[in-house]
Amino acid sequence: MRKAYLGEFEELVLLTTAILNGEAYGVSVAKELKKLSGRSVSIAAVHISLHRLLDKGLVNSHMGGATMSRGGRRKRIFTVTVAGKHILQEIHDTRNQMWEMLPKTSFNLEPGFKD
Repeated sequence: MRKAYLGEFEELVLLTTAILNGEAYGVSVAKELKKLSGRSVSIAAVHISLHRLLDKGLVNSHMGGATMSRGGRRKRIFTVTVAGKHILQEIHDTRNQMWEMLPKTSFNLEPGFKD
């Protein structure tokens, strides 16, 4: 399988889907993203991203049960696949490695430094 490229927003949506652990659908992902990042996103943008992730094989989806709160409509629930978990781990490891390589003087990260 060709390595998937993720944009920043796709990465956030994939990570949020993993955090929601079986409770991820368009509205819940948008609400959680706003709660965790303070970033307001449209439901349409989340849906587009979830479907891109689905096309890349990084998430699976299934239809949940109908609820009265949604007028009897069903939700499409998204879960992260093994490939999705692997790409999140790769991103995490790469970023951690790069942060570890950052010279302490780059951001004045010396102990005791205050703005």
